[in-house]
Amino acid sequence: MLSRSSFTSLVVGVFAVYVAHTCWVMYGIVYTRPCPAAAAGDGAAGGCVWPYLARRPKLQLSVYTTTRSSIGAESNIDLVLNVEDFDIESKFERTVNVSVPKKTRNNGTLYAFVFLHHAGILPWHDGKQVHIVSPLTTYMIPKPEEINLLTGESATQQIEAEKQPNALDEPVSHWRSRLTLNVMVEDFVFDGSSLPADVHRYMKMVQLGKTVHYLPILFIDQLSNRVKDLMVINRSTTELPLTVSYDKISLGKLRFWIHMQDAVYSLQQFGFSEKDADEVKGIFVDTNLYFLALTFFVAAFHLLFDFLAFKNDISFWKKKRSMIGMSTKAVLWRCFSTVVIFLFLLDEQTSLLVLIPAGIGAVIELWKVKKALKMTIRWQGLRPKFQFGAYNDSEKKTEEYDAQAMKYLSYLLYPLCIGGAGYSLLNVKYKSWYSWLINSFVNGVYAFGFLFMLPQLFVNYKMKSVAHLPWKAFTYKAFNTFIDDIFAFIITMPTSHRLACFRDDVVFLVYLYQRWLYPVDKSRVNEYGESYEEKLKKKSS
Repeated sequence: MLSRSSFTSLVVGVFAVYVAHTCWVMYGIVYTRPCPAAAAGDGAAGGCVWPYLARRPKLQLSVYTTTRSSIGAESNIDLVLNVEDFDIESKFERTVNVSVPKKTRNNGTLYAFVFLHHAGILPWHDGKQVHIVSPLTTYMIPKPEEINLLTGESATQQIEAEKQPNALDEPVSHWRSRLTLNVMVEDFVFDGSSLPADVHRYMKMVQLGKTVHYLPILFIDQLSNRVKDLMVINRSTTELPLTVSYDKISLGKLRFWIHMQDAVYSLQQFGFSEKDADEVKGIFVDTNLYFLALTFFVAAFHLLFDFLAFKNDISFWKKKRSMIGMSTKAVLWRCFSTVVIFLFLLDEQTSLLVLIPAGIGAVIELWKVKKALKMTIRWQGLRPKFQFGAYNDSEKKTEEYDAQAMKYLSYLLYPLCIGGAGYSLLNVKYKSWYSWLINSFVNGVYAFGFLFMLPQLFVNYKMKSVAHLPWKAFTYKAFNTFIDDIFAFIITMPTSHRLACFRDDVVFLVYLYQRWLYPVDKSRVNEYGESYEEKLKKKSS
């Protein structure tokens, strides 16, 4: 059996290997080895693949739309954008109006075909054209309408029945209002014997004389398609705006972007919704590459500290024999607030990146309440029977301090929570009464939740000790709290949840002050209900 320290060392070691391996993989993606024969001047014999763009051809960019996923000629397609004398070095952004066919308005799909071909030649007559296909529509469940629960007034006074052709729980067609194009502009010479698999599927080869050339690499940036840019397609819509933007891209960034798009696609195959995948896209699109690299490392450390905090918290409560110095009310409140926050995030359809850790935390808090109340559950057939253990004199003293703190706290807390719930009922629109109830609870948790940390601080003050607290778990949670401050600006989440991240910083600083204020007393019990002097007596006996 591994000891706790050796197990922690093993986890940290595996984490270090994982980070080192990730760095090596990222280096392999960003850096591509050029063809060695090209440097020696023997590119034809050495199996090199040369860039066609190095010949500086005169190009034209054409964007067509159609309801079919493949086309063989120019029938049944619409030209929406034509850029003559296309300069691959110059970025641009243009907004065009696209005709929406009847099939698409009836919950169908519309595709964009983007061609890069020689100027003055139609794409299907050009043997050296390259093209790529992208759907301009996607399917999502519409956001439920929010109303004032007392008056029944909706956010929009007039809602057309045709705007929501299906039930609210059925996905409907949404319009992707942005199309972002890239062309790899580096005159990079590939080694034909070791072409990168990620780029290879975007390459089209042609034989020119004795050398093999690859045609321009055209790429559609799907990461830029955000949920906030989607528009519901209703049956009365005949035209919709489409913003086509273009920018050049380097080989390293192209390969990195291909891997990220594949990762997002894999998440969707594992059950992530369009909204969940959108949170991941936001991390990549809305930050620069250097900050993105920092985010990867921060996220890795967050995962490590999350695991260690859960491990030490579970270990602490598993060995807990006494509730001396521990505020039972604070444990109950943490459980209640964690469950409420989880239900709130679930009701808000928050990203799984936030929802899954919140759900795990809620389960752990429920288990901690069972330990704190010394509760045992016995089943009599299908009916559970709850039994509670008795407290000793020292634990009863702690309970007195705890009840005294809660008595004063209730005078402030209850009026604030009731007043906030009444105000939101009168002035804020909600999807349902359940949504209002959860929002009222969670607003109380976020706004005044730190007040429920006061009973534990009051117990610490009365006992002049903090030895009974799980400091290892606190330390790991503190690291994660500061990391959460960073993620609060990166991952989309409700504003109240974002503010709560900074509130936790203040609470932990107060705990640190109490740890400094009350020095270690070896006669006092620690978090496991034992004292240093008791351990010495056991060893001597």
